[in-house]
Amino acid sequence: MELRLDQIVARFGGEIVGAGDTVVSHVATLESAGTGDLAFLANPKYRHQLQTTRAAAVIMAGPAVDGLTAAILTPQPYLYYARVAQLINPPPRAEPGIHPSAVVEGDVAATASIGPNVWVGEGSRIGERVVLGANCSIAADVEIGSDSRLAANVAVYSGSRIGARCLLHSGAVIGTDGFGFAREAEGAWVKIPQIGRVLIGDDVEIGAGTTIDRGALGDTVIADGVKLDNQIQVGHNVRIGAHTAMAGCVGIAGSAVIGQRCTVGGGAVILGHLHLADDVNVSAGTLVAKSIPNAGTYSGAVPFLEHGGWLKNFSRLRHLDAMADKIRALEQRLAALEKKK
Repeated sequence: MELRLDQIVARFGGEIVGAGDTVVSHVATLESAGTGDLAFLANPKYRHQLQTTRAAAVIMAGPAVDGLTAAILTPQPYLYYARVAQLINPPPRAEPGIHPSAVVEGDVAATASIGPNVWVGEGSRIGERVVLGANCSIAADVEIGSDSRLAANVAVYSGSRIGARCLLHSGAVIGTDGFGFAREAEGAWVKIPQIGRVLIGDDVEIGAGTTIDRGALGDTVIADGVKLDNQIQVGHNVRIGAHTAMAGCVGIAGSAVIGQRCTVGGGAVILGHLHLADDVNVSAGTLVAKSIPNAGTYSGAVPFLEHGGWLKNFSRLRHLDAMADKIRALEQRLAALEKKK
């Protein structure tokens, strides 16, 4: 798609510096951009690349620098770039219809696109313009809202609900049994039936290989606008608030409640039955072992130890500030005694 800068600004706002009739057809980095490319500067440490970039125009925060052919000035260049990139690179259009190899037992909208070897179970409802990629498995009594897209090999278990404009990448599994077992005295495990559902809101993206367990009794809930990266495990009865984003390999144990607008870095682990407030940011690799009642950024992990030793050391770690205060007070008293001598 080719667009002039003045067309982009008319749609998204911003201020043009230079030629508004400059035509761009691709987005690229400052370093790799060439003729016809629109680049962006979001991180100030790359500002020196403005001197050498061959981009036709640059999205950036002001002020503009001399030597650029054209620029769009905006206070949030990365967000602006994301919107322009979506406009220039729309998802491929899928032709409506049902592939001859698909098995459809439910209700499919006439505008939906059902790929090869897809199964849609009895009682399921597939909305307008939904795309189901090859080999998707949609079990009985599933609902998928309009304009959602499931890549190849996505499995959705019975009773699950997926909202509008969602994107599920290959290998995602929605509605698997939660890890629920009761132990007998002899050590054997007795399975607890998982009879809840998974409820996914609108505008949610779920990465490749991510698994979301159904609730044991109630439902697992993923609210509107949540973004989950690849290889994430969401346990049964977890609730994730609106517009929360999580990077790859996060693990969330059952019945944890995550607030709105939170971020969770890659490889972090959140233990079960905990509550995280709205606007909590958890750094990569962090073990969250207790609830977080206040917004803010939280980091850290404790090395692996024998459990009794870990409890003893961690209890001392929690009192480091108090111990430091006591040491300072003792140092002051010692210094006063030495002066008297």
